Amino acid sequence: MSWKGLTKSVTRAPQTLKQRFNIGEITKDPVYIDAERRFEELEKETKKLHEESKKYFQAINGMLDHQIEFSKAIAEIYKPISGRMSDPDSFVQEGNPEGIRACEEYEGIVGELKTTLQPELEMIETRVIRPADELLEIIKAVRKLAGKRDHKQLDYDRHRAALKKLQDKKDKTLKDEKAMYKAENDVEQATQDFNYFNDLLKDELPKLFKLEREFIKPLFQSFYYMQLNVFYTLHERMQSIDIGYFDLTLDIEAAFEKKRGDVQSQAEAISITKYKTTGGRRPGQPMSKYGQKALEAKGESSRRSTITSDSTETPPPPYSPAPGSALSPPLSATSWGSAAKTKGAAPPPPKPKPSRLSGAPAVETVTALYDYEAQAEGDLSFTAGDVIEIITRTQNDNEWWNGRVRGRTGQFP
Repeated sequence: MSWKGLTKSVTRAPQTLKQRFNIGEITKDPVYIDAERRFEELEKETKKLHEESKKYFQAINGMLDHQIEFSKAIAEIYKPISGRMSDPDSFVQEGNPEGIRACEEYEGIVGELKTTLQPELEMIETRVIRPADELLEIIKAVRKLAGKRDHKQLDYDRHRAALKKLQDKKDKTLKDEKAMYKAENDVEQATQDFNYFNDLLKDELPKLFKLEREFIKPLFQSFYYMQLNVFYTLHERMQSIDIGYFDLTLDIEAAFEKKRGDVQSQAEAISITKYKTTGGRRPGQPMSKYGQKALEAKGESSRRSTITSDSTETPPPPYSPAPGSALSPPLSATSWGSAAKTKGAAPPPPKPKPSRLSGAPAVETVTALYDYEAQAEGDLSFTAGDVIEIITRTQNDNEWWNGRVRGRTGQFP
């Protein structure tokens, strides 16, 4: 705001306050008040049309572009992520060629659809968005003119109030006569300025309202039918998609179950997925079976062995592998299932120390570090901390041994 405008605002402030609280004589023109109300409705409708049409135009283009990018991303996921690419014959193809072809086919369909809808979207821009922009510029100019009219009304009411105050004063002095003469001139000038802008708007606004009936309402109708055309084009093309890789007759969940097949039962049939562990989980924290399997797989390289040789009731200190050690590397919970099938060349554990009080060797025991549930008849179940008495053993720590705990005997890894 310029210095001149600021000065005028300060001068008009008392009259603005009076008008807001309806104090004193306020000029009211019913014809202009009605025209201003209709003008505000026109301004609101035009802004709504402009914003909604622009949002719709951007949304349709954005949706189609997003579908193309999404199809490309899924195709990248389907591509193999392992193998020596320098020698293609040295590895088996691990990707999903059918899925990649389906993604490429879908991408082509969306690209064709975007080309088909392009003229319709351009029509929305040229016949709705741009005309609405032009009308908003006209409304902006009219709004500026209405603001000037309001300022002239404030000056008109302010000068009339000052003149009336001087006229009502008794025993006027020469100074009062001069002030009244100046006030009369101010009122006359303010009356001319106010009437000019007030009459101009009362004359021009009805013309604008006439154009509204010929312009705004048809624009809304055109935009409505353009939206219908775009919707039906999208619906018809999407319904006619025939990609064998996708089954559009099923809902999302049913299609997922169909694609998954018996993968879950196959995974559950693997013995490695049936072992449970209590290590690494905080008390009270729930864990799904898939999270438990992931934790078990992670612990394969970091946990100590499930059982450790022990000739006393107290477990030995943590084992740190060193070159030439006679103890085997620690076994994790995930390595138990493969222990029965693995025949490694790990060195045997140290022999138990003989008892000093008897000529017979001491009973050899091991302490369980984790829980284990029997998977077949003849297996031995135990929990973390149980001391298992070894009945028979082999020289290979990766094989199954026979033991006894709490009066029960069986095989354990």
